[in-house]
Amino acid sequence: MTSLLAISDLHIGYKENRRIVEELRPLSTSDWLLVAGDVSEKVSDVEWTLGLLAERFEKVVWAPGNHELWTHPSDPVQLRGEERYRHLVELCRGLGVTTPEDPYLTWTGPEGPVTVAPLFVLYDYTFRMPGVATKEEALAIAYDKGVVCTDEMLLHPDPYPTRDAWCEARIAETERRLEARPPGVPTVLVNHYPLVRDPTQVMYHPEFAIWCGTERTADWHVRFDAHTVVYGHLHIPRTTWYDGVRFEEVSLGYPREWRPRSTPPGRLRHILPSPRPVA
Repeated sequence: MTSLLAISDLHIGYKENRRIVEELRPLSTSDWLLVAGDVSEKVSDVEWTLGLLAERFEKVVWAPGNHELWTHPSDPVQLRGEERYRHLVELCRGLGVTTPEDPYLTWTGPEGPVTVAPLFVLYDYTFRMPGVATKEEALAIAYDKGVVCTDEMLLHPDPYPTRDAWCEARIAETERRLEARPPGVPTVLVNHYPLVRDPTQVMYHPEFAIWCGTERTADWHVRFDAHTVVYGHLHIPRTTWYDGVRFEEVSLGYPREWRPRSTPPGRLRHILPSPRPVA
């Protein structure tokens, strides 16, 4: 049976994770794979990974994570911001991988049809702790606690003045495209960050939530008729439900995170057909 599968946060800069990726295989020759960001900081690693997966799966769909958007000193490709993102989009197109800039695909397998929509909307510092009113105050608290996302140093928003301004532009463009999709067909929304704030409430460092999404997408799973929302970034793989919609956090994460778990690392998560509930 053909399946729609998902994974994210492969972080193949770690040798253990690279070996896991080398072992990833579809269940059938017609399986699709959703990759919800954070493949690597280096363009060459992104190309290697997505190229390998595109050879094995009938279709690969990619949504960017923050790590792909970093301009890391060790990466020979020193493009920044929007220019870096567009470079990755063209790289993916050359591999036959679908991006947020391409026409949405229609999955016609089990429980289809659904519109598969990869998203790129970033974050705008609105996932703030209770009682914190502004971005500036939230950042000050995070810096004081020593909980600071590397994005502040390496994720450049050029040509936008700030990351939240880039997020604003991405939200407007993504809303336009989602509203223009064919009516009457449910969606599978694929985004690196959770579309709702609730999943961040279990994070060990709640200050980090400001780098994890935007309040502007809080109703998208309802507004855009989501069958399932796929995301990563938090490195807390699990299934949750909001307004009757299934949310799947599908990350592999860092070796120090997956080693203590009882489940084998790198298992592809089933999106469609829907997993059977555990009795």
